Amino acid sequence: MAEINTTPLVDVMLVLLVIFIITAPLLRQAVQIDLPRVDSGRLEDKPAALQVAIDAGGRLFLDGVAIGRDGLLARFKLAGRAGAAAPELHLHADRHTRYEQLTDVMALAQGAGMRKIAFVTTQPQAGERTLAALRP
Repeated sequence: MAEINTTPLVDVMLVLLVIFIITAPLLRQAVQIDLPRVDSGRLEDKPAALQVAIDAGGRLFLDGVAIGRDGLLARFKLAGRAGAAAPELHLHADRHTRYEQLTDVMALAQGAGMRKIAFVTTQPQAGERTLAALRP
């Protein structure tokens, strides 16, 4: 026999056609309800962020203004009182900053109740060697 038996193919296609005929009207039905209209305040798209910078000498800056460790702790405590709405901490650290100074600022923020800390970095310049480029 050189012919292909198409009976099973036709049977499967007919079953699929019946299934689509039955389910298609169900997809269009929706319950019509009259939703209440309420004026609500717009949610903030991005939470506030505290910009903390540490230069190579270990000096601290909050939003571009020089600040001492005690002043930074007081500002963190004020921000940490907001609870779930506490602002994020964006930490800008010079590449030559001592690790001890960096962890001190992170510990201050965590102790004051701030839970979101982000490290801000920059893209390497063309030809600049990075740790990723040094990997074998």
